[in-house]
Amino acid sequence: MNQVDNLPFIQKAFNDGGPVMYVIALIGILSIMLIVERWLALSAARINRREFNENIFGMILKGDLKQALAFCDARPAPMTNTIKAGLVAVLNKRPDEEVQVAMDAAVLRETPKLEGWTPFLAVFGNVAVLAGLLGTIAGMIRSFGAVANADNATKAAELSNGISHALNCTAFGLIVSIICIIAYAYYQMQIQRSENELMESSMQMLNLVAANREKIRD
Repeated sequence: MNQVDNLPFIQKAFNDGGPVMYVIALIGILSIMLIVERWLALSAARINRREFNENIFGMILKGDLKQALAFCDARPAPMTNTIKAGLVAVLNKRPDEEVQVAMDAAVLRETPKLEGWTPFLAVFGNVAVLAGLLGTIAGMIRSFGAVANADNATKAAELSNGISHALNCTAFGLIVSIICIIAYAYYQMQIQRSENELMESSMQMLNLVAANREKIRD
């Protein structure tokens, strides 16, 4: 038994996979960094929507929009920025249509902040699979080349070892790809839910303002 056989299974599989394994590993590292970055960013952007609406809507009902603006400024997030855009338009005596346009524009500005580099998770997932297949094909080519030059007694062993080593690339690529695709689907769901909450809260705020404009103080 040689020194390579004594290595841990994962390390041995990585070494057997060849140079393409380093490419897949790099994709995996970038994917993990992006997953962590998006987790932190979305966590920072999340606020207690029920508590926020209760506070903001209560201030609107009292007609104190300046206090509502100060409340939004103290909690910068996509939700507060969207509502703030509408409150500014209301303070400027703009009609309901322009208030809605102001909040819609704010939603368009905030959505890219929620998405960030999330689409690259799908790209990394696809590239990881393709890199794994490339490594497998390259390994198979080397394996059949070795078999062609081997004697009859060792051909079967050479072919078996070559195929086993080549498939390590496919396995590693699939592992990285599965992680990327699951993370991409999860973050897309979270982003879509946040966008829906932005639109719902903006519509609720507009309806409340429209019904209570006579209470609003300058």
